[in-house]
Amino acid sequence: MFSMSLVDRDSVVVWHPYSDGTLFNSEIAIVSGKGAYLYEADGGKYIDAVASWWTNIHGHSHPHIVQKVAAQAGKLDHVIFSGFTHEPAILLAELLLGRLPGNQKKVFYSDNGSTAVEVALKMAFQFWYNKGEIRNKVIAFKNSYHGDTFGAMSVSERGAFTKPFENLLFDVIYLDVPVPGKEVEILSELSVILAHSKSQIASFIFEPLVLGTAGMLMYEPKVLDALLTLCKSAGILTIADEVMTGFGRTGKFFACDYLTTHPDLFCLSKGLTGGTMAMGVTSCTLPVFEVFKSGASTTFFHGHSYTANPIACSAAIGSLELFERAETMEAVIRIEQLHTDFVQKIGKSKKVKHARSRGTILAIELLSDSGTSYFNTLRKQIYTFFIARGILLRPLGNIIYVMPPYCISTEDLNYVYLAIEEFIDSL
Repeated sequence: MFSMSLVDRDSVVVWHPYSDGTLFNSEIAIVSGKGAYLYEADGGKYIDAVASWWTNIHGHSHPHIVQKVAAQAGKLDHVIFSGFTHEPAILLAELLLGRLPGNQKKVFYSDNGSTAVEVALKMAFQFWYNKGEIRNKVIAFKNSYHGDTFGAMSVSERGAFTKPFENLLFDVIYLDVPVPGKEVEILSELSVILAHSKSQIASFIFEPLVLGTAGMLMYEPKVLDALLTLCKSAGILTIADEVMTGFGRTGKFFACDYLTTHPDLFCLSKGLTGGTMAMGVTSCTLPVFEVFKSGASTTFFHGHSYTANPIACSAAIGSLELFERAETMEAVIRIEQLHTDFVQKIGKSKKVKHARSRGTILAIELLSDSGTSYFNTLRKQIYTFFIARGILLRPLGNIIYVMPPYCISTEDLNYVYLAIEEFIDSL
């Protein structure tokens, strides 16, 4: 029927995310996925070592999730969620609240990670508005990334991603990331900020323990606990952006499971549905919810056409059911140990500036004359090298990271490690 290839047809009609407008016709056409693999039409395959932008935690086309999606599609595809409800949304909320810290009591559905963050920020701003206070500032980490909608961009790192929109973003107070060695300095910095500005601050939003797009920057639970304690003592709402770190990525179900202090709001997406359907969740405590019952504005004016889509809810239920199987977290522990061993090995290379891992997340920062940057010239070289070897990696500049689906075999993971060694040796 079509004389052109998929790639050629794509180049005519499709605009891809994070694509350079001067570079088209460079996409790889995938026709199927199974487990840790993606397949081209001619049978070529790639190990999906980044779980398709950190979403596909159980592997592609997992039969249990496929069955849940198919069954729900034949029963109820969608219904407006304002004034109506359905069992998949209720059950999913019950299951999530059973996994989240005990202070989380309400679940609000949206479409993706950016909207989950947007919802949390709006909840926090309106929380104070309903209490009769105007608090229009947010504390966030430098180098952070929380999404591409305007609120999410506002609390993210100001740089190339946000430059065209900079004049449209709201004010944010930035803290340096409290990486090892800077903990005391950052705690002191936050104390000063709170002493001078706490009456203006609505919330503190953070990526717990790992900042993804920043290059998988990692910091320790102890300092995050201390930062949250300071914010709570000042009465400031705290927002955990677990979009990337949730659902086993850091070795525990949520990164905040490493903490003793519980945030007020959580943002979830990516692995929520096992990488099969678009969905976002924002959860909150009862005190946050209760303010909307009697405050200045009792309606939370936010909603999406596909809020709590029953099929997406069913996919998420299927994903959570897979975590009830012992082999899921056993796989997480296996990957965590393999990463730890490889960090100890590759970290000795004179061409490696820093190797680090937490849970199923591995990051290797290469020495480079161009410094550490998303736009480091090594980025394209790394990507091309691994694609040629049947491995999908999406480097963050000079930082190679691996975040595979949990079903990846030890053999395939060792193949990825070997390719990383080969690349480093070639420099």
